[in-house]
Amino acid sequence: MFQTLYSYFWWERLWLPANLTWADLEDRDGRVYAKASDLYITLPLAFLFLVVRHLFETYVATPLAGLLNVKEKVRLKATPNAVLEKFYAATTKHPKQADVEMLSKKSGCTVRQVERWFRRRRNQDRPSLLKKFREASWRFTFYLIAFIAGMAVIVDKPWFYDLREVWKGYPIQSMLPSQYWYYMIELSFYWSLLFSIASDVKRKVGALGGGWEALGHPGRRFFPGRIMHCTVFYPLDLYPAFFGYYFFNFMMVVLQSLHIFWAYLIIRMAQKFITGKVVEDERSDREETDNSEEEEEAAAAKNGPLSNGHPPVLNNNHRKTD
Repeated sequence: MFQTLYSYFWWERLWLPANLTWADLEDRDGRVYAKASDLYITLPLAFLFLVVRHLFETYVATPLAGLLNVKEKVRLKATPNAVLEKFYAATTKHPKQADVEMLSKKSGCTVRQVERWFRRRRNQDRPSLLKKFREASWRFTFYLIAFIAGMAVIVDKPWFYDLREVWKGYPIQSMLPSQYWYYMIELSFYWSLLFSIASDVKRKVGALGGGWEALGHPGRRFFPGRIMHCTVFYPLDLYPAFFGYYFFNFMMVVLQSLHIFWAYLIIRMAQKFITGKVVEDERSDREETDNSEEEEEAAAAKNGPLSNGHPPVLNNNHRKTD
């Protein structure tokens, strides 16, 4: 059965124009062609990226955060409570009012204390500012280097200036070493992000935007209209449309849609910055707080960190209570 599925998946009529076979793309006469087996190298490279990332975040991003005065916010810890913790872990992190009242009776806490406990407990699970900074620094550094490297290896190619050159001789086109390593490194980077997704900062918007970027090309970031015109119209001058043509153009449309969406978020953030409003990452969860917690945080900053969420001792030796 597996062999049958394998044969259907690699059926030449799916991926190649008419009258062409995989035999036409075998290495010969010193010409090397792209193969599916080339992708195997991306897995060990992905683990290498994880090592490089750890070193970068430890020895580059963390000292940089100190230089830029990136400081952690004092967080109040939720007081240990078995009843509330069980509900938090097994049921929901955002209890409804009826749940809060029920938990208040079970735990012996007031409704206000239960609400505050869940607020603090959710904040404990949120990533720290330093973690966000280190992750953002790593991604920014890679994207910047990848963009510069991508432009460097393509700027002297004829198809950078005339997109019809892209289809010259298609699909019998040999693979340049610069092209090979650009795509292998990009894909390896996104594999590494997939492997670390459980520990990375969670976003309200999924990671699709980043993952699809692995299929991208530096020129598309500047000339998306030209690239789409190149992939939709120029191939039809050489071959009739086939499944591979529709499949990859569909992927390009989805990718372009994601780019438009991300551009919208960036423009919105830039607009807030220009108008003097508070700029926050549109994709991230916001830390919860209220006036009473702000007062406690001010006291914590003055009297020292709290222990397990207990309120600080005031000067008259009385504890601050709800």
